[in-house]
Parts: sequence; C-alpha cells; structure tokens
Amino acid sequence: MVDKSSSRAIKDFLAEAEEIIETLNLDLVRLGDQAESGDSNPDTINGIFRGAHSLKGISGMFGFADISELSHHMENLLDQLRLGKLSLSTGLIEVLFNSLETLTVLVNGKAENEDFTVDLQPLIEAINGVLGGTDSTAKPLEFLGLDPALLSVLTEYEEHRLLDNVTKGRTILRILANFSLASFDQDLADLTDTLRQLGEVISTLPSPGDGNDKIAFQILFGTKLPARDLTAKLDLEDVSVEQIGSGPAPNSQPTASDAEQDEFALEDAAGMVSTAGDPEPAAADEASSLRSISRTVRVDIEKLDNLMNIVGELVLSKGAISRLVEEIKNHVPSALSTDLHKATRILERRLDDLQAGVMEVRMVPISQLFEKMSRIVRRVANEHEKKVSLDIRGADTELDKLIVEDLTDPLVHIIRNAIDHGIETPAERQALGKPEKATICLWASQKGNHVVIEVKDDGHGIDTNQVRRKAVAKGLISADAELSKEEIYELLFIPGFSTRDQVSDLSGRGVGMDVVKNNISALSGMIEIDSEPGQGTSMIITLPITLAIIKALIVKTCEKTYAIPINSVLETLMIDPQQIETIEKREVMELRKSTLPLMRLADVFELSKPDQQNGQCFAAVVGMAEKRLGIVVDELLGQQDVVIKSLGSALSFVRGIAGAADLGSQKTILVLDVGGLMNEALRGESAVNV
Repeated sequence: MVDKSSSRAIKDFLAEAEEIIETLNLDLVRLGDQAESGDSNPDTINGIFRGAHSLKGISGMFGFADISELSHHMENLLDQLRLGKLSLSTGLIEVLFNSLETLTVLVNGKAENEDFTVDLQPLIEAINGVLGGTDSTAKPLEFLGLDPALLSVLTEYEEHRLLDNVTKGRTILRILANFSLASFDQDLADLTDTLRQLGEVISTLPSPGDGNDKIAFQILFGTKLPARDLTAKLDLEDVSVEQIGSGPAPNSQPTASDAEQDEFALEDAAGMVSTAGDPEPAAADEASSLRSISRTVRVDIEKLDNLMNIVGELVLSKGAISRLVEEIKNHVPSALSTDLHKATRILERRLDDLQAGVMEVRMVPISQLFEKMSRIVRRVANEHEKKVSLDIRGADTELDKLIVEDLTDPLVHIIRNAIDHGIETPAERQALGKPEKATICLWASQKGNHVVIEVKDDGHGIDTNQVRRKAVAKGLISADAELSKEEIYELLFIPGFSTRDQVSDLSGRGVGMDVVKNNISALSGMIEIDSEPGQGTSMIITLPITLAIIKALIVKTCEKTYAIPINSVLETLMIDPQQIETIEKREVMELRKSTLPLMRLADVFELSKPDQQNGQCFAAVVGMAEKRLGIVVDELLGQQDVVIKSLGSALSFVRGIAGAADLGSQKTILVLDVGGLMNEALRGESAVNV
C-alpha cells in the first residue's frame, strides 16, 4: 500500500479513477443500446477496453490490488469481445455493469479508508464463467484472396475486424493511394477522414511509391458501397480501388442453438453476480455512493480557452477606449475628460490584473506531467524486464495548461520507444560495460519565451544504416539516395515506419513517432533528434510557453498583414537586395559571420506581387532551439497584444498558419506558425498552399 504521507497523490488517483469510471459508465450505456440494436461500434468497445486498462494501470501503481485485479478481469473480458471471440449480448453487458458498480464502491470506500475492500470472488467467477465460452477457433482468411504478405502483417484485431465486415455482408476493398513525400501526412489524414464517413478503415500499411518522391499506402476498407461508387465519391488522383473476395466467411455465422446457449450462460453469470457477494456498503447507503469524493474541480480546457478569449477581447477594447480618451482629452480638455482618463487608467490596471490572473490559472508546473511519466517508466520497464531510473530536472518550469495536456501523449510515445527500442537488457548492458540500470533523463528549462524539454536515454542509439536499409526496403527512398544524418532521422517520423523486425506490445507496428511530430507541430513546437551509436538518443522538444494572449510583431507583405509571435522573433533587420545570395536554389544572407536561410512570405503563400516594389525589404529573424530563419517581408508595423483563435477543423490542413487574431480595428489577420514554417523552409520543401 502507498505510504499514508502521500495523501496528495492518493487524492489525485481517486479523482482520476472517478473520472475514468464516469466515462466507462457513459460508454457502457452506449454499448448497451448498441447491443439491443444488434450492431455494435468497435470504437465504443475499444474505448471501454482502454478505460479498463487505464484504471488497472493507475490502481496498480498506487498499490490498490483489488481495483487492479477487477479491472484486469474486465480488460480480459473486453479483449475477447473486441476480438470477436465473445458475442455482444445483454447478459455480457450486465456483467460489465456489475463490475463497474463494484469498482465505484471500491473507489468511494478508499476515499474514506485506503484499506477498504469488498469480496471480489463471486464477480471474478462470473467473469471467468463468461470467458469459458470463448470461441478460440481460428477463422481462415484465405478465401478473401488477399496477398499472403499482407495477411501476415495484420494484427489479430485487424483480422477480426476484416472478418466482421465480411460477416455483415460489407464490400471489402483494397485502396492503393500514392502521395507526395512533401505532403503525404496531411493527404493520408484527409483520405482516412473521408473513408471513415463511408465505412470502416480496417488497416493502413505503407507500400513502395511510384517514384523516389512518392510514398504509397494500402488501406483495407469495409463499406456497404460498391467499388465503383466509392471511386466516384473519392474522385482523387493516384488512388485506385480494388474489390477483394466475395461472399461471407466460411462458418462465420454461429448457429441459433449456439447463440442461445451463450446467452443462457451469460444470463446465469449475471444472476450469480446479483445474488452473491452484494457489497454491503452500497446497500447500506446508496445515496452516499453517488456523491463526489473529490473536492478538485477539473476544468475543461475549452472553458479556459473561452475565458482567455473574453479577456483578450477586453484587452482589445481597452486599447480602443484608451485611444478615444486621448482624442477627447486633446480636443476637449476639461475636468470631465480628465476624470475619464483616470477611470480608464484604473480600468487598465484592473484588466492587467485580470489578465495576469487568468494566465496564472492556465500556467502549471510541468512536474504534473513528469510525475505521470515516472509511473510510465516503472511500468514499461517492468514489462520488458529492464532496469531504468528516471532523472528529472526543471520540473518547476511552467507551461500553459493546454500545452501540458496535449504534450502527454507525445512524451508517453517517446519514453516507451526509448525503453523498448533504445535501452538494452541488464545482461547486454553489463556485457557492454554499462551500468546495469539504464537512465532516462527528462529535463525541462526555459529559454527566453520558449520551454525546451529533452528526453535522453543512455541506450544503444539510432543505427542510421539500419534505418536507411529499412527505408530502402519499404521503397521510401532509392538505394543511391544521399541523405544527411538529420534527413535519415526524419524517416522515423513517417507513418508506419519501424526498424523492428518483430512486433511487440509497445513497438514494432510503426505507430507513434509520426503522432509525436504531428502533436508537437499542432502546439507550434519543434522536435529534433540527436543520437550517438552506443551512447544513446536525445529527443529535444521546443515549445512556446503559452498559445493564449501573446505579443506579436505585425508585418505586411504584398498588401497582406500577418502576425509573428514575438516570442519567436530574435531580431529584425533592414536588408538590401545585394546582401541576398542564392546557394543551391535557396536564398541566404550573411549575418555576423554565419549563414542565415531566408524565406519570403510572398513565395510561401503564393501572393501576387505589385508591379513596383521598393528595393529594400525587412527580415524578422526567428529561432527555435538552435535553428534560425529570416522571414522576408515588405514592412514592419510594430508590436501588439493578440489573442490567437483556431481556424477550426475545416481549415486544419492549412500549413504555416497557427490561427487568426483580431487587431481591435475590426480587422482580422493570420498568425504565422513559426515552427511549421521553419520545418518547411529548413527541409527545402515547396510552397505552402493556403
């Protein structure tokens, strides 16, 4: 059991467990409705499975063995359901609901007494009784006529989803899509979103492209639409659709007698739970179990965003009022105008306090995130029988709550990859002369208006030759392609790319690093990789402190106005065309004995240039981590506080733009995504389309 002195950690656990149980309850209600309609949604089952898995993990970390054990049995039951080895029925739903009610009793009881428990044996026997009816008979897939190489890489869950679609009479299609390497990530996401509206995406696998600058993906897709109708709806170039197989899977439908026997077994199991081992605390005081056990208020990030937007609008209104007061004072000097000026100054001070207060609410120490990572490290290391210690530094560094929340998944992916891919086993480390226990460093520091987070391990590092061989084998690059070390590292962020020959529970499926990069880019951040063979790998993440109210440099180019977050601007320069040189088709200039790459906003956004232009122009030198870039514009209009507002999901494909902002003069401008622009420019990619 966890030390009693760690009461704060226990309260955090109870609050998180309560939230998970609330979500599970809503999902189970939804699944129950689907069971009655006879058509379950695999996403709902997967969501409940992940919830049970999360509850098992956090309860095990805090030493609550009873909650962990019951969650584990629920997870096993749900796993068999999601794999199609159990049929969805009202009896099974009843067993799950009884399990959830018992978990609620346990969590509520431990809020009063950490040693509180109930007898779980009758419920566990009921779950095992349901699992005893599991159909473990393998169903053949050869009748579909799929390529054996393709079948061999499907997971068990993907095989089940494929068979389930066939059983339900859906058309199985293989979609082959070729994308440009420059934009394949967004193009693939757009295609996947479109397909999900028309059916179920069963599996997505990378394939060799048509050329050196192409990458292809094979998508197995189940739909009620014929192949020709889907092709017409997609209407995309470099996308081909092929129907696979026909008819239902052999022996895929259970007989009526089998289904009835399964239903009776499930109802008996549900009855066993309701008649045996009914927890006394719940019966004694049902109302008390419905009361919240946590005094912590968990505020939705969107509510904080809305509050910050309101404060931002007030900041803009304050500026407009101040200008009007100054005009009145200059034109109509009087005691009334003087009093109005004083009142405006008081309003300004109070508004500054309000803005600082709201910002303080949003700013949280990154220790909240780092503490979660320590539990992840222990659990994953134990699963892989490796010894790993975590070195945390700079945990008091503060970040916007929105950024901290969205940074969780990328950090989990990075740490899991470090333990699974990078760190050797204790025996291997001893043979290499390394300490038996590996170290993962999780360091944070503030550099100017950015926060730098470094995740570093002392494992075997990244083998660039192996990465290159895998890329060639997958057709991602040609065998004679000349790539720098940094360009080879970029291959690790391609969806579906993995250096593993064998699939493990955590790695080898090529899922993770592309998600890491996309999530960090969405936060206007950058990620860099540095690795030394035999010494380890570093993942360096650079993020802005906040994405809320920021100071911005207002610039103009080709009569269009943009805002550049001032926290990324190092300096501004007036440059003469004669200072600009062209090296390998890219414009650069010399700045204090170093080469500064240049990017013209007019070229990036393909703006129409006026016929007559002044010879001189300006450059805003921006930087993140150690990288620098000069953004060339026509005019610098000064600094201003702005509130960044999202462009919405409809415009999420737009690159190089972080959002929009109101200048307070009824004029809306676009805010540049400095991290995204730097990634595009420094990789030498083509223009951004907006």
